[in-house]
Amino acid sequence: MDQPADTMVDIAPTEPGIAQPTPIQAISAPQPPQDDYVCETLYIQNLNEKIKPDVMKTTLRGLFKSYGEVLDVVAHKNLRMRGQAFVSFESPDAAKKAMKEVQRFPLYSKPMQISFARTRSDAVVKKKDPNNFDSHKTTRDEHKKNTRYSNPLKAKFRAKRLAAEIDGGASLPAPKRPAVQMPDEYLPPNKILFLQNLPESVTKDQLETLFSQYPNLYEVRLIPTKKDIAFVEFSDEGSAGTAKDALHNYKLDGENKIKITFARK
Repeated sequence: MDQPADTMVDIAPTEPGIAQPTPIQAISAPQPPQDDYVCETLYIQNLNEKIKPDVMKTTLRGLFKSYGEVLDVVAHKNLRMRGQAFVSFESPDAAKKAMKEVQRFPLYSKPMQISFARTRSDAVVKKKDPNNFDSHKTTRDEHKKNTRYSNPLKAKFRAKRLAAEIDGGASLPAPKRPAVQMPDEYLPPNKILFLQNLPESVTKDQLETLFSQYPNLYEVRLIPTKKDIAFVEFSDEGSAGTAKDALHNYKLDGENKIKITFARK
């Protein structure tokens, strides 16, 4: 059914504690140019739904922290909100720069779709305008209540879920997307480290001596046919991360920097 010209249509789901994309307002209301609208919070869509929310949050925080202070990252486990996240910065300028440079970045083989959120997130309001946090939260909760049944995306989700139940859970296969390999620098934590750019003269004993400075070293594996790479395994992800952060770009031969990333799972 077409919407009357004097109504407002939500274009994204509303969840507690997260900001939302800008709504489509009535045609008669004056609208600022889209380029002029900025917000501290980014709304990210088209995320890989197979990645666990906790891992996705850690990855997003690591990806965006180079653009400014990240106040909060929100990603939900519920089915309706999968594939979406919200990243809140300390300043709108940081969010604007991040959106410009990271737009369409293939995170876990899926290009991110990024826009500014419709309103400030709880984290932003709590830090920058704490005196108005209670009223902000009240307004957000009221909006959620009012749009519980009128939000088009929620209605679409309910219809899709009902259709799946009627068909016995069957659904059409999703079209295959071209495989885009995840850059090594943004791979999720792993207890195995991947070493590149090693001197060809490096020995297993040298690497064991280097990495045994850090707790829980389990094994060092060299590749006989590829002498400039190796794998170093620890007993847990935390220990591997500590060693990675400490030795990345370390000059083992005094000249070439070792590149250390988490191994692909």
